[in-house]
This record gives sequence, C-alpha cells and structure tokens, in this order.
Amino acid sequence: MTLRLASRAPFRPGQFMNLGLQLPSGFVSRSYSLASAPGEPLEVLLARVGEGALTPALFELKEGASLVLDPKPQGFFTFDYVPPHRELWLLATGTGLGPFLSMLRSGRAFEGAERVILVHGTRGPLELAHRSELEGLATERGAAFRYAPVLSRESEAGALSGRVTQVLASGQLEERVQTRISAETAHFLLCGNPSMIDDVIRLLGERGLKRHRQRTPGHITTEKYW
Repeated sequence: MTLRLASRAPFRPGQFMNLGLQLPSGFVSRSYSLASAPGEPLEVLLARVGEGALTPALFELKEGASLVLDPKPQGFFTFDYVPPHRELWLLATGTGLGPFLSMLRSGRAFEGAERVILVHGTRGPLELAHRSELEGLATERGAAFRYAPVLSRESEAGALSGRVTQVLASGQLEERVQTRISAETAHFLLCGNPSMIDDVIRLLGERGLKRHRQRTPGHITTEKYW
C-alpha cells in the first residue's frame, strides 16, 4: 500500500520521517522512509503485517484521516556522503524499495552515475511495488537504468528466481543487467532485510568491496529496516 500525505515538507532523497497516530491504546509513532520526490506530496510505501504497533492500524485508515507528522526529516542514507562512482547499484527487499523510489523520481540517483541498477527482491510478483513505473523508467532511460525484479517464492517471466543473494552469488544478476561489478567503478546502496544486507556485504567483500565510512571510503552504504 502507498500512503500519501498532503504535506510537502522538505527532505533529501533517502531520508525518513516519523508518523504518529492516536490509537485506543495510546499515541504511537514510527519512522518511515519517504518514497516521493522532494517537493511532491509525501509518500511512504507500506506492507501489511500481522504484528506491529502502527503499520496494521495505517491499513485501516479511511481517506482523509489525520496523522501526526514530525516536521523534521532524519537519516543519513543519502548521497551527501556517497563517493564518486560510475555504476550505482540499488538493492532492496520489500518496502526497502521506498527510499530508492525517491532517489529515482527526483533524478538524484542519476546525477553521479553513468548507469543505475535497481534490484528489488520480493516473495511474489504482487509485492513488486510500482513495477510498471519502474519498467517505464527503464524504457525511458535506456542503458542508463536497469531494473531487475527478483522473486524468491514464485516464478514469473521477466523476473529472476531466488533470493537477491543467490542471483548475486551465481552471476545471474550481472548477466541480467549487463553490468559487471567492479570495486573500481561501483557503489552499492542496500536497504531492507538485515539478513540480506549482511549476506550481500559478505558476498561483495569477497570481490574486494567494503562498507563505506566517512573516514574510510568504501563501496557499500546501508539502511536496515528492522
């Protein structure tokens, strides 16, 4: 589900804001990454879950319902500290796609890269949020943008089968997007399941890529979702 808010609060692609809601049990606030481009009505990407203090309640809201929005955007999963690169790899699972949508919609992802590769891993095709939009962007941008959906539990023509880590380790991902991973030219942004992030860091480490820090520049920037 996509939740759109009337606010156009300023932020940088990749940042998050806190949303709050008064529930019978009390006031609850949680952080959500912004999927919209700066200057547009705020948008967050949500997945229905059986548990959680706030997200299940958001699915029950009617159009026009009121939410509390913390006006201050937060987070450092932005391009402010990303080193120069030729290929930008955006690897997401589930709703970890959200901040990457903001980066793509704003055009910020394309400003420093010759090619942008978006990899989105989900269980099945119904969870491939904004798929038609991303496929349209791939057509529009040509060789400058590659979109690779990855399905772990179902198969479908046009999508890779397996987990993101599996298609990365096997070489299928590079073959699909026609781009070789190189420590000399690539930077990775990883967002989503912590296990995916840890495994991808390990796999990339075997190929000479390391985590990026301000004092020790590298090739991998991360944002874990829980």
